[in-house]
Amino acid sequence: MHAFDAHCRAALAEIKAQGRYRQFTPLAREAARFPRYRMTRDGVEREVIVWSSNDYLGMGCSPVTIEAACAAAREMGAGAGGTRNISGTSPLHEALEAELADLHGKEAGLVFTSGFVSNQAALAGMLAALPGWQVFSDAKNHASMIAGIKAAKASVHIFAHNDVADLEARLAAAPAGAPKLIAFESVYSMDGDIAPIAAIAALAERFGAFTYLDEVHAVGMYGPQGAGVAARDGVAGRIDIIEGTLAKAFGAHGGYITGRAEVIDFLRSTAGGFIFTTALPPPVVAAALASVRHLRGDDARRARHFERAETLKRRLDAAGLPRMASVSHIVPVLIGDAARCREVSRRLLEEFGIYATPINYPTVARGTERLRLTPGPFHSDAMMDALIAALGAVVGSGAARAA
Repeated sequence: MHAFDAHCRAALAEIKAQGRYRQFTPLAREAARFPRYRMTRDGVEREVIVWSSNDYLGMGCSPVTIEAACAAAREMGAGAGGTRNISGTSPLHEALEAELADLHGKEAGLVFTSGFVSNQAALAGMLAALPGWQVFSDAKNHASMIAGIKAAKASVHIFAHNDVADLEARLAAAPAGAPKLIAFESVYSMDGDIAPIAAIAALAERFGAFTYLDEVHAVGMYGPQGAGVAARDGVAGRIDIIEGTLAKAFGAHGGYITGRAEVIDFLRSTAGGFIFTTALPPPVVAAALASVRHLRGDDARRARHFERAETLKRRLDAAGLPRMASVSHIVPVLIGDAARCREVSRRLLEEFGIYATPINYPTVARGTERLRLTPGPFHSDAMMDALIAALGAVVGSGAARAA
């Protein structure tokens, strides 16, 4: 056995001992009955209600996206055939990029194969372009942003999460003439809190910093036409690059960036994660384009989504369940121990037919392990009744609510 095999075996044993071992749950989504899924184990099939999907608005199961994907597959085939430089770019890709740029009020857009790749490639490409970059990164930024920042030879300053005073102090201490970049998110997906975007934009203007905002957990849901939190707060025009995903509220797949035309064109010409990767397949692009266009006018779906989230929060509180504070559509329930978190999730699934993802270290800090609930427009009152009753039985009511 090679030394690396031995390392893998020992590391996996340690992860299992800590209760952090991750196992896939075999769930087959039923498009016509979302958020109902089918789970088959040991030859037995049962219905499961999923409370942890990032298809926040159910657009991945909408006839709008499904029919667009089917039509594109029949017309253009299943795959893209290569990178856009090698195999050419389809009108669908160009139309989607124009639609996304218009959504965010930017001059141009660029589509990548995933949200992870868009962050990693765009940030790495930007930071490789100039010497002496000073990067200011929120302490709770996503792993994809961290990967992009680490790929470059830049001086990195981690500021306390959503702490404008700490960011200001770090900006003031940095070399005055150095190029500066502030990287942060709008909605943070584990805690459900929201960045003070206007205050950060004001600091960026004061210190001459470039701003890079990840809106993956906000696009499609927040702001006019679903353009995100920056648009909701009226500050999208003060952000240099807005990054988003097509794989969550839009219900398709892929990531993107939008910004000034010369910046986007530069990254199109230099970002390795774009240049050397096969383009998104036409059916995926068609589905995403149809979804974006539809959601820009579907205020009723957005309103229903937020009503469901607020209703679940109130009902968890009324039941005395340990809901963590959240100002967004994400509803975390504190468990506080990795092994117990996995056990709670297992019991909910096996005893009640409810799937709620356990979130453990290193995704969140030790002692803050939680269930991450994402109620959507298709979660009914009856489904909430069942969830509250199951959580009361498994987690226990009367627990102290987390701050």
